[in-house]
Amino acid sequence: MDTKTIIEAIGYLGSALVLVSFLMASVVKLRVVNTIGSVIFTTYAFIIHSYPTAVMNVCLVLINIYYLVKMSNTKVDYSIVRVNTKDALVSYLLRFYSADIRDCFPETLLDFSESNLGYVVCHNGKPVSLFFGKEKDGVVDIDLDYSIPEYRDFSIGKYLLDKLPGEGIKSLVYRGSDKNHKAYLLKMGYIKKDGYYEKYL
Repeated sequence: MDTKTIIEAIGYLGSALVLVSFLMASVVKLRVVNTIGSVIFTTYAFIIHSYPTAVMNVCLVLINIYYLVKMSNTKVDYSIVRVNTKDALVSYLLRFYSADIRDCFPETLLDFSESNLGYVVCHNGKPVSLFFGKEKDGVVDIDLDYSIPEYRDFSIGKYLLDKLPGEGIKSLVYRGSDKNHKAYLLKMGYIKKDGYYEKYL
């Protein structure tokens, strides 16, 4: 592979990452991927001496960094609402987000009629997370721990871990598939055991 091809590949990679970033629902992920793409494209622009392009991408990097820092320093105010899994609002949310829930949890049947514990987490009055489980003696066997795409930045998980002890919850157990959930579970401090994950509160 000659030098010219490598330089062009760098340019295409930077462009691809910038474009892909705009397909992401999470604003944080969008800005992170966009920043990486802009840094790569800035390098490409300097190599080919396209300084206007380089300056524009440097500005994009600085803007993204500014907003990422701002978002990391901004506390999101959530509220938690105790619900019955048979409530009309819960049924509506499960139907509305059913495709995404199945993507996140492929083995889920979307039947939570046996869950005796349910919470909806809201942000500015908007439902953004569903948490259902079977509770016994302060131990919750989690049936669903779902956040809508725009709010998958671990902040809701941290909020729930802070709030649930006040609800009498001592520990959480997750027995479902970790195919798309492993990073979240480990980030939240769950310990992997024999076929399940557990988190003491």
